[in-house]
Amino acid sequence: MWKKEDAKILGIAENSAGASGFARSQSSDSSSSFSDSPRAAASISQGIRIKGEVTGTEDLFVDGFVEGKLNLTANCCLTVGPNGNVKADLVAREIIVRGKVEGKVAARDKLLIGSTGQITGEVQTDRLAIEDGAMLRGKVEAGKLISIPAETKSAAAAAAAVSSKPAPQSATLGSETAAD
Repeated sequence: MWKKEDAKILGIAENSAGASGFARSQSSDSSSSFSDSPRAAASISQGIRIKGEVTGTEDLFVDGFVEGKLNLTANCCLTVGPNGNVKADLVAREIIVRGKVEGKVAARDKLLIGSTGQITGEVQTDRLAIEDGAMLRGKVEAGKLISIPAETKSAAAAAAAVSSKPAPQSATLGSETAAD
C-alpha cells in the first residue's frame, strides 16, 4: 500500500496524484498556502493551452499556458505553478508566481514570487515578497497608496503654479539698463 512517507523518501512530489494531491500539498506549506477556503482550487494543468479571458470567483492554479487576461474577483488566490507560462494581465487578491509571467500583474493584497518564478512587466500590489532565485523585470508599485484630501491637493497645485511663474520682465530690463 502506498503511504505519503514512502513518497517523501523516494522524492516523489505529493501533487503528482492530481488536483486532490495538490490541495493537500498546498495546505501543508504555509509559505504558498491559498486562502482559508475549504474547497480545492480550480486547475489549468500542464497540457492545457488557453487563449482569451479567464474570469472567476474561485482560487485558480495555472500550470499550463494562458494568453490573454486572468481576472479573479472576490477573495481569490491565483497561483502560477512551476510549469506555468502566462502571457496575460493578472488580477487577483493574492498572486503566487512559481513559473513565467509576462504582462501586468495586479495583486490587491499580496504578490509572492517563488524561487523559480519569473515576472516581466508591470507589478502593482500592497505587499511584495520575493524569494532567492526569483526574477522580476519591469515597473513595480508596492505599498498602500495614501490618499490625499482634495483640499490639500488643490493647495499644493496652487502653490506649485505660483512658484513656477517667471519673474516679471520689467524687473529684468530695469537691472540691465542700470548696469549699462
